Amino acid sequence: MSNKEADFTQEQSQNNGKVLSSANNHSQVDGALPSSYAHDLDRALTFIQEHDQFLVVAHVNPDGDAISSTVAIGWLLSQWNKSYTMVNANEVPNKLTFLTRADEIQIAEEGHLDQTEPFQAVICVDCADYARIGSISNWVAPSANILNIDHHPTNDRYGDVALIREDAAATAEILFDLFVRGSVPLSTEIATILYTGLLTDTGGFRYSNTTPHVMEIASKLLAFGVKGNVIAERLLEAISKPQMDLIQRGLSRLSYAADEQIAWLYITPEDMQQTGASNEDLEGLVNYPRNIEGVEVGLLFKEVVPGRVKVSMRSAGEVNVAAIAQIFDGGGHVKAAGCTVHLPLEEAIQAVVEQVKQTL
Repeated sequence: MSNKEADFTQEQSQNNGKVLSSANNHSQVDGALPSSYAHDLDRALTFIQEHDQFLVVAHVNPDGDAISSTVAIGWLLSQWNKSYTMVNANEVPNKLTFLTRADEIQIAEEGHLDQTEPFQAVICVDCADYARIGSISNWVAPSANILNIDHHPTNDRYGDVALIREDAAATAEILFDLFVRGSVPLSTEIATILYTGLLTDTGGFRYSNTTPHVMEIASKLLAFGVKGNVIAERLLEAISKPQMDLIQRGLSRLSYAADEQIAWLYITPEDMQQTGASNEDLEGLVNYPRNIEGVEVGLLFKEVVPGRVKVSMRSAGEVNVAAIAQIFDGGGHVKAAGCTVHLPLEEAIQAVVEQVKQTL
């Protein structure tokens, strides 16, 4: 742990007792909310109040917003004296283990959950469709009540209660609104969690989804003592040696199509094995082709096993990559999406690039 991380952890621990009432700290007035959104917030709060034991889950291969939203819900449930189990199909990325309660997230791939009976109440966060929770569905009762909280435009509104805001930058933004609506007092602990979700899904407040409301929320969270600079350095700046090795290999394969409006890289299982990299070391790699001047769509192809390729898509302009991803049963946002293609690597590259060409 670096000195900055140690200082951050110590100060976070000291400030966890600092609590400000939401009535004193939020400028957004509930009456200003769109009536349908306010209604959905109320339904979500009622859902949580009416149940006592919950399964909390986000999408497979979780990112910053998924983990932040998971532990934010866990925090809320603990405040309301509810019983809960947080779980994900995959492990928490190492960069996000600093978040309070992240160590409580059980990993489905490591064995059975500490639960003998299927869960009857489930809260899914940052998960555009139910299938994205992966193998965790085995712990969900067929008759389970599901609360679906998400910001992806491709969300199909599964579940009994769907709290969806497609224009939200992150699920963490919706959770902030939920806590305000429920008059939930905030602390440094939960402010750090929510700030992390906002930071990661806005690319460090650089993407076009960085709205005035996002910046207003970030400002209020920083007022609780959130160490934004330390979080940004840990999540956006620090690069591991395996990650740097992957960048080197990926850039050596940089390819173009459509008059250099499309650019892509690919990573093989051998790359992962030889560099000692993990999936989180792939984070941000797709931005290298996207950031090239003149490129409209950047792509990253990661061969998981022969015949199965994960594709990350980033749009630099007006191309809706979520629509392209949906062609391959994927999804996401207009400018950031992904899918899995069940073809050999070369054929997967050809198929996806061809779809992007047609969109251009």
